[in-house]
Amino acid sequence: MDIQERDGEITFAVRMTPRASRSAIEGEYQGALKVRVTAPAIEDRANEALRRLLAERLNVPVSAVRIVAGGKSRTKRVSVAGVSRARVASLFEASGKRDLKS
Repeated sequence: MDIQERDGEITFAVRMTPRASRSAIEGEYQGALKVRVTAPAIEDRANEALRRLLAERLNVPVSAVRIVAGGKSRTKRVSVAGVSRARVASLFEASGKRDLKS
């Protein structure tokens, strides 16, 4: 897992699955955080669902979560401001312990 810290922001890879039966963080998959969201991948709805889910789990505002690369891809680079590296690393170990219905 590759978690980078620069200028007060933490950046990491996410592997996202849109149109899932429920929104959840599933742990690590090939060095990326595996995330499922119920939203479809049209009109940026899945990306917004991803930002909301990560913001909720990391206890930061949605505006602190940015997709910096891969906006149209399942594999993305996400940057989060105002959170510690350890807190982000804990998401990789979450393994879907808390699911979020959307």
